[in-house]
Amino acid sequence: MGKSYPLIPKKVPHIETKYRRIKTEIPVPESIPILEKLRTYEPLSMSGQPPVVWDHAKGVQVYDKYGNKWLDFSSGVLVTNAGHSAPLVLSEIKKYLEKPLLHNYCFPSEIRAALVEKIASVSPEPLKKVFLLTTGAEAVECAFKLARTYGKKTNKKVVISYEGSFHGRTLGAQMLGGLPGLKGWIIHPDPDVYYLPFPGEPRCKDKSFDFFERHIKELGIEPENVCAVISETYQGVSGALMPVEYAQQLRKWCDKNGALLIFDEIQAGFGRTGKMFGFQHYGIVPDIFCLGKGISSSLPVSAVVGKKEYMDLYEPGTMTSTHTGNPLCCAAALGSINAIEKYNLVENAAKMGDVLEEELTEIYKKFDCIQFLCGKGLVWGLQIGKKGTERPDPDTAFEIVGRCVEKGLLLFAPVGLGGGTIKINPPLIIQEDALREGCSVIREAIEEITG
Repeated sequence: MGKSYPLIPKKVPHIETKYRRIKTEIPVPESIPILEKLRTYEPLSMSGQPPVVWDHAKGVQVYDKYGNKWLDFSSGVLVTNAGHSAPLVLSEIKKYLEKPLLHNYCFPSEIRAALVEKIASVSPEPLKKVFLLTTGAEAVECAFKLARTYGKKTNKKVVISYEGSFHGRTLGAQMLGGLPGLKGWIIHPDPDVYYLPFPGEPRCKDKSFDFFERHIKELGIEPENVCAVISETYQGVSGALMPVEYAQQLRKWCDKNGALLIFDEIQAGFGRTGKMFGFQHYGIVPDIFCLGKGISSSLPVSAVVGKKEYMDLYEPGTMTSTHTGNPLCCAAALGSINAIEKYNLVENAAKMGDVLEEELTEIYKKFDCIQFLCGKGLVWGLQIGKKGTERPDPDTAFEIVGRCVEKGLLLFAPVGLGGGTIKINPPLIIQEDALREGCSVIREAIEEITG
């Protein structure tokens, strides 16, 4: 991890298909001044993505202004669920540009009322209270605060999280994240946050709930001191889901011990896994869940959704946010959720997920450089490293992503502990021919990089 793609133009084969066009060197020579300006004035941490200067995007494609177009398997890091520049999203935004109303703080607005009602309507009972925020990390921080506030009444303060989890890059979110050894991560974690092995991770040897109970005992955790258990619905660094039975046992354990069950749905929500919310695969309902990314398919907005007794812990004026329910962001979110419903994108994600699983399984079986494959619906992760071993190969993963971009398939830089996971997550509007074309590019890139 921690690598930047070089800003040296490279001659690559020209490509022209229905979904991809590459007609210049990559990176484009004319784009180098823009890329250099960004590297000069932004923090070093911002320089990790492939050097493609986006100009506009539509549907499942991203364009630069130099004549190239990419088939997007990134969804702008799992944001554009309804597709790039989705017509219903744009039309809703335009309404508020024409009013105009660009900001209203916590003062009431019709659009904010419409959005919280809409989110509540697609959320399961009894999760009907919605607090709008700006980023996923902010939503996680809020859920963390609510859990600790709930626990304060009975002196509960322990929070159980999972190894390999990612909940955002702000301080509290990083304290919950199970990546303490990752470069750039916080050095002094919260002493009352504990990390357990994630049972969906292929490298986790014991996936039973008995192991959960044994492990917390070994860590010296008294169940009655636990205020919350938090988990991503699937781990964003790999695409791994919990075993269903484990999740159901976890729900029972939280009920028995008076602990809140919190799911981070920031990547999983709004159809990504083939269900409206990923936790629906488990047949359970959390006490609180966090939303972001795909909520709007565009502008920054997030939400915390939960039961009334937990969401109403704070008195009027004491849990607010300056940009809560920004009118443009609310409009974008309403447009996106309406598009997901109108065009049956949850169902399409499930259907296309079967196609993607078939294609990626063939790739996994063919190449010795892939350790495992995890995912559901339209989110999958290929862990790069020698098959049969557990050590990731971040350099090869980095090169594969770069080669895919040169071929007109857009992926974001590898993620996960060790930087060895290539995430595949196209917009939910994608159709079978585009999926298969994109997977053929991944296959070609792996063959060329690994010989």
